[in-house]
Amino acid sequence: MPPTLLAIDTATDICSVALALDERIVEHAESVGQKHSERILPMVHALLREADLQLADCDAIAFGAGPGAFTGLRLACGVAQGLAFAAGKPVVAVGNLAALALAASTMAPGARRILAAIDARMQEVYWACYSIADGELTELSEPALASAGELAGICGRSAADLVAGNALQAFPEAIAGLELATAPQARASAGGIAALGARIFAAGGAVSPALASPLYVRDRVALTIDERRAAAGARAGRS
Repeated sequence: MPPTLLAIDTATDICSVALALDERIVEHAESVGQKHSERILPMVHALLREADLQLADCDAIAFGAGPGAFTGLRLACGVAQGLAFAAGKPVVAVGNLAALALAASTMAPGARRILAAIDARMQEVYWACYSIADGELTELSEPALASAGELAGICGRSAADLVAGNALQAFPEAIAGLELATAPQARASAGGIAALGARIFAAGGAVSPALASPLYVRDRVALTIDERRAAAGARAGRS
């Protein structure tokens, strides 16, 4: 029997929850700004009620582990741990870039190698590369941090035939001139995290709630004063 899995994601301004249930995905998503902590549990309860399930009916709790906004990642991990401890269930950490690549693959069914890239702020991007065949996603390069200016070179080295994610909107000049299919609107969400989490769970990849942790990738969250001035000067030069 396929697992019943609850998934949550708070890595962006979109707060989303989903259930992997009987080989289908049911998802609720809201644009909440900075109110993830207020909305996530009511959304979980509403989704379970709609499916006529209790938390104890789930086999595991999955969460978007990152990379993404630090506060959002900590919230998703903490909520998943709390729910899992309360229900006596394991936790599945799912990469947001993998969920992004899965979403992009539905927009471009012919893609075989997908570079997922999102805005990491500070003129940098989070990126990873995946291959997809018969709906199965395989990580080719693990999530990493790079400057926006490196994105074109990364595309070339990875031999991607599709680039997806909001890095394309944040840094449109980064891949200007490259002949690549793009999916700038693709995003990770709890639906993709539920789908991937169910596969990870079936493969034995769930862990105790105490062992769950976010995937930060970056170890600092703000530019120095000099870096902010340099970035402002660069933007002024382009305008």
